[in-house]
Amino acid sequence: MMRRYNRLLVAFFVVSDALLGMAAFLVAYLLRFESGIPVFKGYPPFANYLRLAPFIGALVPLAFQMQGLYRLRRGRSRVDDFFGVFVGSILTVVLGIGGTLYFQTYYVSEAAKDLGQYEVSQFVWLLFLVVNVAFSYASRELVREALERRWRAGIGLKRVLIAGAGDLGRVVADKVLEHRELGFKVVGFIDDRATGDHIGYRGIPLLGMLGEADDIIRRERIDHVYVALPLEEHVKMLGLVEATNREGVDVHVVPDLLQFIALRARLENLDGVPIISLNDVPLRGFNSLLKRAIDIAISGAALTGMAAPFALIAFIVKRTSRGPVFYTQERMGLDGKAFDVYKFRSMYQGAEDETGPVWARDDDPRCTPIGKWLRRFDVDELPQLWNVFRGDMSIVGPRPERPYFVQQFKHRIPTYMLRHKVKAGITGWAQVNGWRGNTSLEKRIEYDLYYIENWSVTLDLKIMWLTLIRGFHRHAY
Repeated sequence: MMRRYNRLLVAFFVVSDALLGMAAFLVAYLLRFESGIPVFKGYPPFANYLRLAPFIGALVPLAFQMQGLYRLRRGRSRVDDFFGVFVGSILTVVLGIGGTLYFQTYYVSEAAKDLGQYEVSQFVWLLFLVVNVAFSYASRELVREALERRWRAGIGLKRVLIAGAGDLGRVVADKVLEHRELGFKVVGFIDDRATGDHIGYRGIPLLGMLGEADDIIRRERIDHVYVALPLEEHVKMLGLVEATNREGVDVHVVPDLLQFIALRARLENLDGVPIISLNDVPLRGFNSLLKRAIDIAISGAALTGMAAPFALIAFIVKRTSRGPVFYTQERMGLDGKAFDVYKFRSMYQGAEDETGPVWARDDDPRCTPIGKWLRRFDVDELPQLWNVFRGDMSIVGPRPERPYFVQQFKHRIPTYMLRHKVKAGITGWAQVNGWRGNTSLEKRIEYDLYYIENWSVTLDLKIMWLTLIRGFHRHAY
């Protein structure tokens, strides 16, 4: 039922995005050519833009799909919706410009080219971007409000019974309560452990034992049963499934794999045999190529634009202390493979010859006078843009750690090595939230794993923006 409901909602969004995209394109034409703004390069007929509108209507859902806007995820905020629509609209403009230029170049006759049948004003593209973001985001806000009102009014609610009041059952209850727009109401739990702490959860009562499922389903008019039993009690599942089948309710089995899943799980098919892939990440295939393209563009532009400041910093470092300008240090990156990270040297040469690897700290005596300034403003990190350009790192990702410390941390925190499922980054979700340096290692891993599981271009842009607003890293020395 939940999947069927999601499909209907996704279908609505796809159709509305396509129609609103066409409307935004035509409104952009009217704003440009019918609002009194001076026209310098001719006045294209409305029919030309009307002819292109279906093409734009097809591009908008395609771009939004690439942005993950049709994956209805729990806890998606209004900010996430806005950035998703914004980036998706930018992608639509890029695809639209490329498509119209390609079609006009290779498939249009010279006469049609002279008429400009498939030429779109750059100002129209800019107006389309603004109008489409406004239309698409407003439509999502209206749907969000309508669904919330519908749920608050108690209209069309499906009554849910959860078999199992342990940790897994409580997680299911949390998710259903978080997804109020789905129209589900958790009526209660059933569990054979009806004493002690198992008396209910978040106001949801414990209605009885598993053997009483038939009576409870009839009495409470249950529509859906979620079986969330621990592994050791799965033998009871057969009797419970029989009971639900007799009453004609929908049954959903939740596998007790929570203790093994640190990242997203994915269902695969091995010649008809369902396989659950643990710890899957969204940053694969096209997504990885897209992220790599963004990294190359940003790092290439930054290295070019900052050539003069880099030369000045290099001169100051060289003149103020003995040793090389750049400092290389082995770090661990994607798939646990080591690479050399580049930084402006901020310590005296040979600072760790006697002590070996140690954590940096405030007022570190190993730092040169200019090195303290470089670290305070994170200028020493800028040469890592070269690591990004050559593919060792990304602009956004978990901060890379030295192999010496990785060997210690991976035994202390079982999920530590999962952060190496993506490329390390100059900045990251943990860093912009203050978790770096002399802070909780567990919290850093928690934020790193959140980033890996929920990666999107939107989230990367959000982290870059927060980095500029809040400064590169807190608690960094």
